[in-house]
Amino acid sequence: MSPLGWLDVSEISFNALLLLEPLHVADIAAREPDKQMGTALKAHPAVQWYLEQTHPPIREFIQTCLALGVEQPSADELRTSELAVLDSMHDWLIYVLDPEKYDQLEFLNWDDTSLLGMADFKDKVVIDIGAGTGRLAFLVAPTAAVVYAVEPVANLRRYLWDKREQLGLENVYPLDGTITRIPLPADFADIVMAGDVFGDNLEEEVQEMLRVVSDGGLILLHPGTNAIAEDEAHQFLVNHGFAFDTFEEPGDGTKRKYWKTIHKET
Repeated sequence: MSPLGWLDVSEISFNALLLLEPLHVADIAAREPDKQMGTALKAHPAVQWYLEQTHPPIREFIQTCLALGVEQPSADELRTSELAVLDSMHDWLIYVLDPEKYDQLEFLNWDDTSLLGMADFKDKVVIDIGAGTGRLAFLVAPTAAVVYAVEPVANLRRYLWDKREQLGLENVYPLDGTITRIPLPADFADIVMAGDVFGDNLEEEVQEMLRVVSDGGLILLHPGTNAIAEDEAHQFLVNHGFAFDTFEEPGDGTKRKYWKTIHKET
């Protein structure tokens, strides 16, 4: 079982890596090469091929891992290596294998008013970046004019389409994209929101959100950062004029939420 308790990887095939998206593979390529990855990949050439085709710059990482890997591991040694790799990406695996399970996790059961109290969503054009299973998107959809749920993981978009039909919220439209590549025109949305996706490329992410939000519109991050740490992302947002407050995620503690009304130069 993973440390977060999201997913038990003990019954998952190493071939699950064949479901990873390019952004996941790029993240793997940025890791330190290790023996366990090398041992597992030696036994799974199809996975190695898939990773290299999905994100060619990973080849150097893979070759270094292969050089570190065990040549002829026992069945137990191989499975131990596979499980170590799988457990290091349990969050990605729950997205591609079982989004329904992710949608039931305790930390998503925060008080709805924490987000709804941040803005008037009535008749607004909303972009939800990194929509996941739609916690933010489907909360605001009943009053919004339209919600574009931007999500790079194909299986999560499938889940969003299914949930859209189940809830009868036909104003929610899942789209492929990321926080640095939002597939919508400039000055498009009244409200741009995101949860747990900000922080890898601070300036680039803010600039892309600024691009798609309209003059007088809002950018909301719910959550934006962990409230325990005075980290770089928090200081960056404060320095860029974002207001912030805190709210509680059940079982996961205090988080910060941020907001800013955007006034563009004419």
